[in-house]
Amino acid sequence: MESVNPTRTVESDYLQKSISYEAYSALIDDLVATSRTTGPDQSEAFIHYTQLNQQRMHRWEKTIQLLPSAESAIRSIATPQTWLVLTEAWCGDAAHSIPVLHALAALNPLITLRFLLRDENPQLMDRYLTNGISRSIPKLIGLDTMARKELFTWGPRPAPLQALFMKLREEGSVYAAIKEELQHWYNKDKTVTIQEEMAALAAGTTQPTIGLTA
Repeated sequence: MESVNPTRTVESDYLQKSISYEAYSALIDDLVATSRTTGPDQSEAFIHYTQLNQQRMHRWEKTIQLLPSAESAIRSIATPQTWLVLTEAWCGDAAHSIPVLHALAALNPLITLRFLLRDENPQLMDRYLTNGISRSIPKLIGLDTMARKELFTWGPRPAPLQALFMKLREEGSVYAAIKEELQHWYNKDKTVTIQEEMAALAAGTTQPTIGLTA
């Protein structure tokens, strides 16, 4: 498991060039309209993933039901936090989690949700490798807004789903089968686990890193 470093900060330049959820969503809409995606890989497959992710994001925006316990925990946060997310438009896990982060952050005016593209910020991404080796996304870095110091991290998936992913990969499952299993998990879970993990982390009621264990 990755260890949170409370003395580690994120430079102000990254925050200044980060974008809002609304801008990120508009970017994806524009990419879909012009048959493009983010990052250097402009393959037909990645463009297709981006189109699917647009649909998934809009679906979660309309159907997410926030847990009363998660709402209470997020509303209890009394000091400013910045949730900085490294992502890409083609990332399927991001499409399932980012609308949840937006819905939770909107509950508390002290929380600022911002986004950066992974492939445009490799130096920052390489500070937050999953299991020390993988540039897995989405990756959320929770910061004290004033000091820009690290409070917690989350990603790339909810902890039980990451465990399932690692199990399937170790068993030699093909990528297409793994993707299908992940999709089924997200649909069945209905964002409950993401809400619970984020509420616990942001409110400081659990360990400061979730979603990385095998």
